[in-house]
Amino acid sequence: MTDVPEIDLSDPAVLADPFTAYTSARERSPVARLVAPGFGPFWAVTRHEEARAMLSDPRLTTNEHSYQRPDVPEHCLPYLRTMSEMNGAEHARLRRLVAPAFTPRRAAEFGPRIEAIVERLLDELPAEPDLLAHFATPLPIEVICELVGIPVADRPRWREYGAAIVAGHGESFKDAIPRILEGAGAAVARGRAEPGEDLISDLARVMEEDGDRLSETELITMVWTLVMAGQTPTNLIANAVAALLSHPGQLAALRADPALMPRAVEELMRWCGPQLLTIPRFTAEDIEIGGVPVPKGVPVTASIASANRDPRAFDEPDRFDLRREPSAHLGFAHGPHFCVGASLARVQTGIALGALLRRFPGLALAGEVRHMPDPGTWRLTALPVTL
Repeated sequence: MTDVPEIDLSDPAVLADPFTAYTSARERSPVARLVAPGFGPFWAVTRHEEARAMLSDPRLTTNEHSYQRPDVPEHCLPYLRTMSEMNGAEHARLRRLVAPAFTPRRAAEFGPRIEAIVERLLDELPAEPDLLAHFATPLPIEVICELVGIPVADRPRWREYGAAIVAGHGESFKDAIPRILEGAGAAVARGRAEPGEDLISDLARVMEEDGDRLSETELITMVWTLVMAGQTPTNLIANAVAALLSHPGQLAALRADPALMPRAVEELMRWCGPQLLTIPRFTAEDIEIGGVPVPKGVPVTASIASANRDPRAFDEPDRFDLRREPSAHLGFAHGPHFCVGASLARVQTGIALGALLRRFPGLALAGEVRHMPDPGTWRLTALPVTL
């Protein structure tokens, strides 16, 4: 146990550059101990192969302790238990019911509606925009509203909800939850009574051969899940723009060959994806990870930041290369809890970046890029640019 490296998540060096900070730990051991003020130590898997194995291991499960539950009214609590907290047959059932709505084909079919939202947001940009606030933050919640079937008149307040979710914990985050759930309930009722061309209507119609279908609570919870997880493109798009503008050779290659975009999105997700750590899982028994004993009942996370730069899995992992062969990065996790909306996030990110580069050939950073000191999420504080 003494030779397992320890990483202090409050260390300014770790917060400023987690990718480098995890390197020495990864080369010493496939597992590190993470410490942070206010939290007991938990374990992080640092290498790609071991992280993939851990994320698929049924001996490690998520539960209500995997998340910091916000303080919300009691009537909201049933909707906060999402698929992410479920395991085994319970998780598989919900996944089976909702997965057909999130296939790559369905995401591609939704592309034209995303394009319309992207173009409108770009039309609305001020002369000297902060792309994080004016574009990357409102885009995902607008996409979710379109996907779920939120009426156009209600969407300005849903933008506020999305901004509160992106900002993280706090009063605005806590206050937004009951309102999101109220709006989700209205969307579900509308989808059942007047089915349309939206996800909720589709999910309300889904019925398995054995008669299984999503309950109203499960449908409302699915909207909440979409609002929460669906904000991933906010930080991915902002990180991607900052990375591209800081690597002019790669930016020029993508401008010259827009067909590179799908591959570029994968490399951007590997290189600067927003999730640094996966949701913790808890060991159901004493186990070994990469030969390191890990006791029963402890939280274990995969360090995506470390695994996605593991030289055992990627050639020259610290090189940003949009022409890199598609890789099995862990940006969307792996195993049973692989992000169900990954295809939608990929399509949305590709459309957003493609439109930005096409419409603004002179796009450039207008100041120093600063990152939020957040050990779990790689995200910017702002993204000022000139168009």
